[in-house]
Amino acid sequence: MSDAPSPSNDAYRPEDAPAWALRLGSADVAKAAARISGRVIATPTLRVPRLEALASPTGGDLELFLKAENMQRIGAFKARGAMHAVGRLEPDVRARGVITFSSGNHAQAVALAARDFGVPAWIAMPVDAPKVKLAVVRELGAEVVLAGTTSDDRRAAAEEIQARTGGAMIQPFDHPDIVCGQGTATAELLVAAREAGVSLDAIIVPVGGG
Repeated sequence: MSDAPSPSNDAYRPEDAPAWALRLGSADVAKAAARISGRVIATPTLRVPRLEALASPTGGDLELFLKAENMQRIGAFKARGAMHAVGRLEPDVRARGVITFSSGNHAQAVALAARDFGVPAWIAMPVDAPKVKLAVVRELGAEVVLAGTTSDDRRAAAEEIQARTGGAMIQPFDHPDIVCGQGTATAELLVAAREAGVSLDAIIVPVGGG
């Protein structure tokens, strides 16, 4: 389940991107990496022979590397973006608390960042969210508000919480602080490849948000 808008059937065109997205570059990601250093794990880049065999059954010379973000805090790369976004808030703004809406991993990530920075967090999650994710968010100290089953339900609940508390909204996607934070995973991958003397032909990235 994702909070991201459903993709259209049309091919992606750069001109469709938000203006801010086209202005982001490697320098912005490098700054994000410096800001979250010590707050997230520099996860390993692993070669996986079994997957190489599955991906190249004819026995070609394919080399496949995985960025093991399952070993990240909260078990997902979302910790990077949330930690960066919460850390970028002005201290007086952050002190009022943070709010987000999410079906799972981003919820855990914002709850983690709020705990690390010692501020309250309110998270709007779907009524059918996995129980284990609800439990983790609560264990991290965030207040969970169950809100319907759709992204619109969760967004509306989060906006109501923001109006009531004055907390800062941490968007689950489509925000430069989130994008740059998530991008640090790829930056680490490129460093690992360079240090291993590997020239990457392609980077395969799953796309989603929430």
